[in-house]
Amino acid sequence: MADQVDAGALTVAVLGGTGDLGQGLVYRLAGAGVHMIVGSRDEQRAVDGAAALSALMPDGSIEGATNDEASRRADLVIVAVPWAGHDATLTDLSAVLVGKIVVDCVNPLGFDAHGAYRLDVPEGSAAQQAAALLPASRVVAAFHNVSASMLMDSHVDDLAQDVLVLGDDRGATDVVRALAELMPGVRGVFGGRLRNAGQVEALTANLIAINRRYKARSGIRITGL
Repeated sequence: MADQVDAGALTVAVLGGTGDLGQGLVYRLAGAGVHMIVGSRDEQRAVDGAAALSALMPDGSIEGATNDEASRRADLVIVAVPWAGHDATLTDLSAVLVGKIVVDCVNPLGFDAHGAYRLDVPEGSAAQQAAALLPASRVVAAFHNVSASMLMDSHVDDLAQDVLVLGDDRGATDVVRALAELMPGVRGVFGGRLRNAGQVEALTANLIAINRRYKARSGIRITGL
């Protein structure tokens, strides 16, 4: 890898770690031996969320903190906040996140009677918005298309899917690919530059439609590699 970093030795914070996807990522990465920090705007909610996840895996290393404190203490930060709070959250943390790998997994989606649909983002994608708000951070897009309920399902010991990892910093994408591959049955696949993150975010709307139609928890696999 371009960055010679042991992904399992990193301290990883998940902002929005009390949400469905955030909890799932904390659960799986803590299960792989990564020290995890559950981040939230509300410190007590973060502490309670970390305690609930720790009860599910007593051998895991999980703690809770405010988004600000979690970002300060982490080597790598995953952004899993609701789209509505994306801009404000990252604006507030821009100084804290200088020089850090920031993994954006936010999907800008709307929902109506017909299901999920992509929302237009002026910058092109949530990840590109993150890069604009965090010019001194190493922004990577990943983990958009993973089922939150599957991540939290202790009966699933093989996630059997790929995680597309996009970014303009090859060393940072290599670290995130390695982090993804700590989860059972997951392969991290470089998916191009950050400018291509929009279609990966939008694909989640298609997966939601597939899951509703087939009562499934679908993911993606890239063939031919």
